Amino acid sequence: MINRARLQELQKREEQRFLEKHPKSGDLYREAKSLMPSGVPMSWMSKWPGAYPLFVERAEGARFLDVDGNELIDFCLGDTGSMTGHSPSATVAAIKAQLDKGITVMLPTEDALIVSKELSKRFGLPLWQFTVSATDANRHAIRYSRLVTGRSKVIVIDRCYHGSVDESFATLSESGETISREGNIGAPVPLDQTTRVVEFNDVEGMRKALSHGDVAAILMEPAMTNVGIVLPETGYLHEVGKLAKEFGAIWIIDETHTISVGPGGMTKELGLTPDFLTIGKSIGGGIPTGAFGMREEIADAFSKKVDREVVDTGGVGGTLAGNALSLAAMRATLQNVLTEVAFKEMTRLGNLWCDGVDQVIGEFNLPWHCNRLGARGEYLFQANPPRTGAEAARASDFELEQYIHLRLLNDGFLLTPFHNMALISPETTEDDVNAHTDAFREMCRDLVS
Repeated sequence: MINRARLQELQKREEQRFLEKHPKSGDLYREAKSLMPSGVPMSWMSKWPGAYPLFVERAEGARFLDVDGNELIDFCLGDTGSMTGHSPSATVAAIKAQLDKGITVMLPTEDALIVSKELSKRFGLPLWQFTVSATDANRHAIRYSRLVTGRSKVIVIDRCYHGSVDESFATLSESGETISREGNIGAPVPLDQTTRVVEFNDVEGMRKALSHGDVAAILMEPAMTNVGIVLPETGYLHEVGKLAKEFGAIWIIDETHTISVGPGGMTKELGLTPDFLTIGKSIGGGIPTGAFGMREEIADAFSKKVDREVVDTGGVGGTLAGNALSLAAMRATLQNVLTEVAFKEMTRLGNLWCDGVDQVIGEFNLPWHCNRLGARGEYLFQANPPRTGAEAARASDFELEQYIHLRLLNDGFLLTPFHNMALISPETTEDDVNAHTDAFREMCRDLVS
């Protein structure tokens, strides 16, 4: 459907347009290259489309202003880190108040109790611990699982993403063996020593992986979100939960992205009963934080196996974990920003965004599909929804994605850079969504003309 010669012409046009619209970002980038590898604070920031990343002047609500004065509607929202919208007023007020009372003291505050109660109410797990990121929460849950079960292996889903957790950077070879995923930098050990990989929506594959009797934990999102949205088939997640119990494995659900469906994520929506639940990013309103909840049996087993004398040297935790500032931010965000009322409107606008994409796809008879996940939507370059991560990965088209992202960025819209995903915040408006639909239509018209 896409004329590749035409696509290359359009790409060159947008590359030139980018340079004309963002000269100050270019100046800062050239200076930054002498100070930071690839001119960015973290290597993945170099994946943005265009000759260089935009440098941001200010972000507020669902928009941000770059140093060249361009205002963009933000559908990336820090890849969920700012799902609340940038600097939500309730969270900012709580942060400012806490700054005068102390940032971190390695001791609990009353906010820790209040946040734990709120998380327990939302997700159904009674006991909580706090970290600096969802990555840390996943690492800790894995270590707890190994300790409690006495087993070594972790099952992950093919093409999953759980932050920088070593065990999760695995994939399946063509022969079905566990191997290191492409781009996995400096893996400490071969991935087949720590991990077994199973396709999403594959119940029998999960049973086979568990049957070895050496699996400590299953770590998974209830819907895949980082390779293209892949939704669970009816009954699949409940079957995984049953298999975990049958084979004595710990079931860890990562709701960091899937909280987009509502205040209690897919765990609440589908009535799931994990042993651990991990989450981060959005619950702090942009302040780095993470949390993991657990069943009482897990906590009891842990306490019996770890002496108080060495509880501080177990490979989990961190000096800044559970700091007072992050807990104040979580309390304000959970109580006042990511509310039932907010999620209802976010989901409505998420569906409106997807409706607009679907309409345009139909207008131009493109063989694409748009998946929905509450306040989140994403289109893939295949006609039907993917069933597995591998299928979603095969539907990617890096050349086309780079053009779409650059074109929309030049038109004033930011999508998540690693895939074609949009996220709605409480500050996003219907006008923002409709403006994207109009820009998406013009972009598609140019692609097929």
